[in-house]
Amino acid sequence: MQFRQKALAKLQSPEELDLPVRLARPQGRLVLAVTVLVMAAASVWAVTGTVSTTLRAPGVLTHAQGSYVLQSPYAGQITGVLAREGARLDADAPLVKVRTAQGEKVVRTIAAGRVTGMAVAIGAVVRTGADVATVERVEGAADPLLAVLYVPAGSATTVPVGAAVDVTVQSVPSSSYGTVRGTVQAVGRSQQTRRQITAFLGDGQLGDEFSRGGAPVAILVRLDPVSGTKSGYRWSSPKGPPYALDSMTRATGAVRLAERRPIDWLLP
Repeated sequence: MQFRQKALAKLQSPEELDLPVRLARPQGRLVLAVTVLVMAAASVWAVTGTVSTTLRAPGVLTHAQGSYVLQSPYAGQITGVLAREGARLDADAPLVKVRTAQGEKVVRTIAAGRVTGMAVAIGAVVRTGADVATVERVEGAADPLLAVLYVPAGSATTVPVGAAVDVTVQSVPSSSYGTVRGTVQAVGRSQQTRRQITAFLGDGQLGDEFSRGGAPVAILVRLDPVSGTKSGYRWSSPKGPPYALDSMTRATGAVRLAERRPIDWLLP
């Protein structure tokens, strides 16, 4: 009670009425000024700035013609393997010999290409229609590689032709050599089934993997060519790896989608 009376007496004293009232300390004014500046900068960025989004998708390096699985038209025992994995063969080139009841037969390639996988060895017994090899269709050694990415169908509509892509190649340490630069060349018009993916890549495992989350859409990425690297393509590092890239190598693409203003994300 005594404290209250002293406080009232002090407020009622005319000697205190002409003293200035301090509304904020200097430190408080500094914080307020910084807050105002930050809010102003954020407002300007929301109107004039942009936000870029990235879509990541798995895929492989390959050639645009795709691959095919060569099957034996004969039943019998393999007596000779005439080409190794990685070899480039012409159309109708001999690949394996098969001893049949009618004599020795030769299984030949359907179209020119590169042997990416052998399914048989000498001594193996095959039936009619058995897989013998996987051959990637390639016209010549100078044919450029492409990256084929498999994007979920719901996201494919957001990918524009011409979008920049950073391709991480499984056989190349990205920490040392970075990623390959590329550009979206084409976006598929329809979803790819497991069977279609397998037929194009010539690999059932990849068909299973890329279609595991549903039928995806294929996106074709052109790798940017350049003469100053061993691989022949442009990398995020100055030179890239000191070796060439092989087709049917696993890869992951980061597609940089069209940039949008931040305010577009906030407004309905």
